[in-house]
Order: sequence, then C-alpha cells, then structure tokens
Amino acid sequence: MRVFLTGGSGFVGTAVIEELVARNHSVNALVNRHGLNAGGGAVREVKGSLFDPAALDEGMRGCDAVIHLVGIIMEKCSRGVTFERIHYRGTISVVDAARRNGVRRFVHMSALGARPDAVSEYHKTKYRAEQYLRGSSLEWTIIRPSLIHGPGGEFMRMEAMWARKRAPFPVGFMPFMPYFGAGKLGFGGAGKLQPVYVKDVARAFVDALDNRRTVGEVYLLGGPDQLTWPQLHRTVSQAVVGKRRWVMPIPVWAGKLYAAIGVAPLLGFNRDQVIMSQEDNTADITKFRQDFGWDPQPFEPALREYARQL
Repeated sequence: MRVFLTGGSGFVGTAVIEELVARNHSVNALVNRHGLNAGGGAVREVKGSLFDPAALDEGMRGCDAVIHLVGIIMEKCSRGVTFERIHYRGTISVVDAARRNGVRRFVHMSALGARPDAVSEYHKTKYRAEQYLRGSSLEWTIIRPSLIHGPGGEFMRMEAMWARKRAPFPVGFMPFMPYFGAGKLGFGGAGKLQPVYVKDVARAFVDALDNRRTVGEVYLLGGPDQLTWPQLHRTVSQAVVGKRRWVMPIPVWAGKLYAAIGVAPLLGFNRDQVIMSQEDNTADITKFRQDFGWDPQPFEPALREYARQL
C-alpha cells in the first residue's frame, strides 16, 4: 500500500514508519518543523501541518490508507498547542482531507481511558476525535494504547533519569523516583499501568491496514503486565542502574497545586497527568488478541532489550 502518515517524526511514528518500510509499504509522511528519524529514502516527506489543506491533499494523493498518530501530552497554550486543537480539530482536518481525496481506510491513534465523562481534557478530546471519525463514511479502526514504552519515548527517558537520581531543571538532583499518590501524604495509592512496547503498537497499526476484521472496531491495547507505579519504577531502575531505587509518592493535592501556580511544567508534568495517574490505565485485550492473532510482549523482557539505550 501507499500510506499517508501523521506524527511520523514522533516516538510512535518512528516505529510505525520502520514497520511500514520493513513490509515494503510506501509512505508519505506529513512533517512540520522536525524531519523524520526513520525510513531513509523509502519515505516521502510532505511539508505542512494538520491544518494545511494543500499539504494534506498533496500527501494523500494516490494513497490507499491513512494512519493518524498525532497527539500531545503537554499543552503550550501560548503557541496554540492545546488538546482541543491538536486532538480534536486536528483529527477533523485529517478525516475531512481523507474524505476529500477518496482515501477510505483510516487507522487512528486514540488513548486508553478516552470517554465522554473523562476527568481530564486529554481523554475528553481524544474521545471527541474518535466520535468525529466514527461519524464519517471512512473504513476506520481505532486503537487505544495504554502507556507506550520504548527507548525513544519521553516517559522512559524520564524514568532512566530518575533511576540515575537526576531530575529536570530546576530540581537537578532527585534522591527518589516519584509518583502521585492519594491522601494527605500521598500514601493512598494510585492507578495501575499496563505498559505496551512501542514495537507492538507499530505492529498493531500496520497489521490493521489490511485486516478487514478490524474495520469499524475499537481496540484496547496493553501489555500482559499490570503494574503499580512503585513496581514500574523499581523494574526500570533495576534494568537501568542494576539496583532498585527508593520510591516515594508526591501527594495529588501538591501536584495540582504546582500545576495551578505554574510550577508543574518546569518539573515535567501538568494537571491532566496528575489526574490521570489516579485512574487504572489497564484493559482486557481479549478482543485484540482474537482479531489480531498475537499477544503483546511482557514489560521487563522488552525493557531489558533496550535498557542500555536509555
């Protein structure tokens, strides 16, 4: 196939391009300021943004399918980079371009936890984007991954930094690996995670392209392991530095306060991340297993494959 891809310069996009090229698909990748990190000469770069109809039309011309991956975890409101604009308005733009150019197959990246009554704007806008796609005439598939891990992702780079007792400016030194916990002191617990390897996410997106069973379906995607935040931190520190680091909670109320006074971005998080950390990010992947025919990899063995790259 010839596939039009958004988000190709990102963490997941790089893995998806590698998977597409490995299977001899042709790729037209929409790129804005940043070039691609994968694909080499096998990928055609199309300069433009989600809101550039001419670039979208140029990129989709002659394509058989669209893979839409663009998403953000941190807003930059002064630059117009918001969940509403990128997740929802951006998806509208790409869906409309696919319809305009006669590209009927559309595989869409959403997120585990997307729902109309979500407590975070991140999840609410992801769900609204899904609904717009569902209302189109396209042959869509929606994939909702849990926390995606891999050597090129911001999350695992942050985990490795904490394991080495480092932290973002202005803190510098971090003697423990933090997470947000409920209660006055933060010891009331937090949600569980079901990390999924980025290579498995890429495999799922490319598999979906010509798997007719996936048309009109929504898939929850996570690995086989459900971990608490302390379990995840200790597993990472063991793989990265060879020992388990001290793990300590930051009270949710403190995280929300830091977000309200504008300190949170300096420390690498925002209010939505504090809120989402209290929800289980887990899923029953039976439907995925039945329709795709394989299981995602466990967390620790996959982590050990790339730990030296962190």
